[in-house]
Amino acid sequence: MFPISGYQVKETLYESKDLYVCRAIDEIRNSTVILKILKGESPKPSAVARFKREYEILRDLNIDGVVKVYSLEKHSKRYAIIMEDFGADSLEKLLKEKKLYLTKFLELAIKISQILGEIHQNNIIHKDINPSNIIWNQETNQLKIIDFGISTIIPRELAAAQSPDVLEGTLAYISPEKTGRMNRMMDYRTDLYSLGVTLYEMYTGQLPFPFSNAMELIHCHIAKDPVPPDKVRPVNIQSDKESGEVISRIILKLMAKNAEKRYQNAFGLKADLEKCLVQLQTTGKIKDFEIARQDYSDRFQIPQKLYGRSHEIEILLNSFDRICRGTKEVMVVTGYAGIGKSLLVNEVHKPILARHGYFISGKYNQFDRDIPYIGLIQAFQQLIKHILTEKEGRIEQWEKRILRAVGGNGRIIIDVIPELELIIGEQSPVPELPSQESQNRFNLSFLNFIRVFSSEKHPLAIFLDDLQWIDQPSLKLIKLFLTDAEIKYMLFIGAFRDNELSSDHPLLEVLNEINKAGTTLSRLILPTLDHTHVNQLLADTLNCQSTITEELAKLCKKRTLGNPLFLKQFLQVLYKENLLNLTTSS
Repeated sequence: MFPISGYQVKETLYESKDLYVCRAIDEIRNSTVILKILKGESPKPSAVARFKREYEILRDLNIDGVVKVYSLEKHSKRYAIIMEDFGADSLEKLLKEKKLYLTKFLELAIKISQILGEIHQNNIIHKDINPSNIIWNQETNQLKIIDFGISTIIPRELAAAQSPDVLEGTLAYISPEKTGRMNRMMDYRTDLYSLGVTLYEMYTGQLPFPFSNAMELIHCHIAKDPVPPDKVRPVNIQSDKESGEVISRIILKLMAKNAEKRYQNAFGLKADLEKCLVQLQTTGKIKDFEIARQDYSDRFQIPQKLYGRSHEIEILLNSFDRICRGTKEVMVVTGYAGIGKSLLVNEVHKPILARHGYFISGKYNQFDRDIPYIGLIQAFQQLIKHILTEKEGRIEQWEKRILRAVGGNGRIIIDVIPELELIIGEQSPVPELPSQESQNRFNLSFLNFIRVFSSEKHPLAIFLDDLQWIDQPSLKLIKLFLTDAEIKYMLFIGAFRDNELSSDHPLLEVLNEINKAGTTLSRLILPTLDHTHVNQLLADTLNCQSTITEELAKLCKKRTLGNPLFLKQFLQVLYKENLLNLTTSS
């Protein structure tokens, strides 16, 4: 720890590769403060920007349950945030030292819910709720939430699929959508999931998914249900079975995989917890009651789940299941713009994760048709960037495999995917050849490169969108690897707008040739949504019974023809024009 002018450091509370957090004496104020110090004299600009953003968020938040900041200072090229010290320790530390009575558990849970509700009212998503970021002074009973280093002020954002080693937040508490593998936008309800994991741990004394393997942990968050808390013998809580059933349902609702099934508001959660506490204090038990009666969203949010696509999803998942047994398949997804082709395809994220596979995607567009291979390049750039975030030992394994496959032609692949050089190092130039021979060499080199990534241990799904704008070189290369007998454990998914494709388009000819060569080819034609599904989407959006939205559904179906994208845009317009109102109960 380096000296900081004006502060006398007393103890280090926390240290990571990027930060020091310590308790110190402010020599001017003559009081204790907490210093959060960014490591390094020349930190990355992105780290400095995030550090400053955290200070600005905290500075502008006037919430009793959020730690207060005094200043952002720079000392010898190092940045430090000066924060209040109210003599608290993290819940993580305190839970290891003592057990909680059920009354105290409920009191703390109510406090956390209140604070989180106020944070969300300020349009802030914390994104890292866990016991280490909740601090509590047992003597004064003050509780506050800290560490807004990865928080955002936007209402929604889409998390990208990344290696577990670089995911923002604490992996044991991360929401399914925050993993980037759920094809769902992330909003304030990601915090409610993390709070659910936190309460699970506070109640049972253990995590819902006690795995050390990062990929297994992510898979659990996405696809596995935890053991209900009341079925786990409580380590931290003294309570009876009757009381545990209600609390268990509250925690499990918070931890629903889909955000629409969680509590929609931290204050709705707080109301249920308060009811539990009142019952416990007056009768000594918590009797069963219907939870979430006072829970409703105060925001206009159209559900992100897919409507009317269960049959198509099943077909797609069955196809992926087959390739995991050693086959190679092509799935063609067609339909009008806005029909939901990309959303459907992204549903394969879950099973791919379960099989430790890779999902990569690229997109063609009408303005880059003169750039060969652009969709394929985008897809494999994604894959290389993912590999670069893995642990050093894994990267070395990939280096050996790739070099063994491409031999002395590594430079050819690096020329189109520059990121590959970070794995296999600088490669020697290749001899010049006549045009056709050079093209053949490139195709063979890329084929060998692709062969590296599809295996029993790591099945590969490649999704290329908007193939109506694909270039001829891409088509030839796709035909080459989809008819290659050595390549297995691969699902190739291509999407295009069939209404924009002429009968003599080269894509159709190539697909026919691939099928004739023996590669299984299936086609999914996505229809528009029928009245029932339009009506269900409306009822879920407006939080009411579907009988109430019948007439509105007829209007929406008529105006949008059941196109999912147009339907959502139409609803947004109606809401902005104050023609729609949210109900507080269904």
